[in-house]
Amino acid sequence: MTEKFNSIERCDCNVIHEDIVNQVRDKMPQEESLYDLAELFKVFGDSTRIRILWALHEAEMCVCDIAVLLNMTQSAISHQLRVLKQANLVKNRKEGKVVCYSLVDDHVREIFDQGLIHINEK
Repeated sequence: MTEKFNSIERCDCNVIHEDIVNQVRDKMPQEESLYDLAELFKVFGDSTRIRILWALHEAEMCVCDIAVLLNMTQSAISHQLRVLKQANLVKNRKEGKVVCYSLVDDHVREIFDQGLIHINEK
């Protein structure tokens, strides 16, 4: 593990490139926005939620169908859908007694697609 840390490249000088630092500082989002972004990425940090998002990426589905697809209980799926809904990643609509879930918008699809592209670049 020590070898891993020793391989990180570092500057051997203490020169501050003020123009670059100021340019980046001016474009840096507000701290609250960065916090919210970190919280969003935490939601993506659970493989069950990723599997649910993948399913909803393909089709609108009800809790029963997602539970069968992922071989999980409806209760477990409902819990994860609640987290995804609170993060504004999924939405639902009632159709009689059936509640159908889908991705909230194309931004969620884009995040998912970009993540897959990134991990497949290895």
